[in-house]
Amino acid sequence: MASVLAQTYAQRAERQNNPAAKALLETIERKRSNLAVSVDVTKQADFLRIIDVVGPYVCLVKTHVDVIEDFDFSVVERLKDLSVKHDFQIFEDRKFADIGNTVALQYSSGVHKIASWSHITNAHPVPGPSIISGLASVGLPLGRGLLLLAEMSTKGSLATGSYTEEAVRMARANREFVIGFIAQRRMDGVGLHEGESAPGEDFLILTPGVGLDTKGDGMGQQYRTPREVVLESGCDVIIVGRGIYGKDNDANPEAVRAQAERYREEGWKAYQARIGASS
Repeated sequence: MASVLAQTYAQRAERQNNPAAKALLETIERKRSNLAVSVDVTKQADFLRIIDVVGPYVCLVKTHVDVIEDFDFSVVERLKDLSVKHDFQIFEDRKFADIGNTVALQYSSGVHKIASWSHITNAHPVPGPSIISGLASVGLPLGRGLLLLAEMSTKGSLATGSYTEEAVRMARANREFVIGFIAQRRMDGVGLHEGESAPGEDFLILTPGVGLDTKGDGMGQQYRTPREVVLESGCDVIIVGRGIYGKDNDANPEAVRAQAERYREEGWKAYQARIGASS
């Protein structure tokens, strides 16, 4: 079997058992887009407007609904409608980080009821395997998928070395629900002990900190280009936010569309170079 780096998204989708992972890879292939847009704004009107503009260009919309100051559940219903209209998956970037019972309640209940609408969510591995079992008790019956934060794109991140290795080991033990990682590189073979192997391993790698016009934001974020992320580091999805819709959320729709298409094109070109260079 060809290495993951040489396989198309469609080929990889065929071997995924988790419905959320399969759906994401199929969406990427169908739309010829490995672009996720991170919509981190505080007003629901801006939130929905940006998503409607970028929707045709993305495979995934990443949300932080807890920062929306005028949130009510109609926002979720309209987000779901846009997901169908524009054919993208939803990733609520919740970064769960508590004991199993607590995260199960945070995932299923409260104001946001994340599991009811978000195809994918994520968690810090700090609490240990119980965080996965707690989230899986809610998400698995709904066909959801979980990403673990194995690495982060901020300067001085502590998610390195043995921490990253333990995150990958936890994922391998829970492959029916953990579909991949937030990371800066592929995790193939990371954390394996001497004599161990993981044949056919295929975790999705979603990577923030992607930019074409700047290398940082003054608050610790570090940026790399789509080519560096997808071709050189072997990651699967590029996550872009302010680089597409601007710092003040007031860029005109045509400018936002142009930036979304620019990133979509660069991400896809990097992927095509990767599968061509690896085959």
